[in-house]
Amino acid sequence: MEFFDFHHHKKNTGYGIYNVNIGEVPSDSLYSTGIHPKDIDVNNIEEQLSWVRNTISQNGFAIGECGLDSLVAIHQKIQEDVFWEQIKIANEVKKPVIIHCVRKFYEVISFKKKAEQAMIIHGFNKKQKIADDLLAHNFYLSFGKAVLYNLSLQNVLKNTPSDKFFLETDNEDFGIEELYLKVSQIKGISLEQLNEQILENLHTIKNG
Repeated sequence: MEFFDFHHHKKNTGYGIYNVNIGEVPSDSLYSTGIHPKDIDVNNIEEQLSWVRNTISQNGFAIGECGLDSLVAIHQKIQEDVFWEQIKIANEVKKPVIIHCVRKFYEVISFKKKAEQAMIIHGFNKKQKIADDLLAHNFYLSFGKAVLYNLSLQNVLKNTPSDKFFLETDNEDFGIEELYLKVSQIKGISLEQLNEQILENLHTIKNG
């Protein structure tokens, strides 16, 4: 059985969504293309946005990862402007948005009402309160390696509706099947059921 990796940075992983770096030629498999907050070039924002728009076609599945990060040097207003421009692109091309967020969850939530497509918080590893607030605003949560050892996060995932989450390796060096096995145990369902649910969720966000 193959397990879908919702967000990864490995070119040799064909079954999942590959995060394309700025300026990189997209892969032949599904990919996402976006401007990460740390990669914003304040002198070339229009060129970067044009790159996103031009590379999302064909196998492009989602806009991202994009979002807000309180730890990077780029001014918050610039981050918000670039995030909003990418949401507008997602609205136009009807693609979901994969979001990178560090300590800016309520700011990200404020953008949700402007988005016409699904929004997924990747690498989610926060507490139940933040998860509840995101879910209440119809976000999806994508969980990664931290689920394997973080008991609090395991409980958050257990409480997350089955039609609202994905699983990913991000840039961690481990096998996605290990995560699927752990989550099937947490959720009390078979690997087959978990696999089917993830693919159903994928179909839902793809079709708006």
